[in-house]
Amino acid sequence: MALSEAKKRANARWNAKNKDKQLIYNTKSAAKRFVKEFATEDNLKELEQLIAQRRAILNK
Repeated sequence: MALSEAKKRANARWNAKNKDKQLIYNTKSAAKRFVKEFATEDNLKELEQLIAQRRAILNK
């Protein structure tokens, strides 16, 4: 289904005003896809360590 010109303009305005949110959404999506489709056991272990480190920082 094609987007109307008004919707395209609205999307462009939202993207321009919300670059930080857009970055978070895109990065989160890429991380989830990596874990679900490509990660090896070693990758998952490394990510678990990074998550634990990040949690420790956030909980201080």
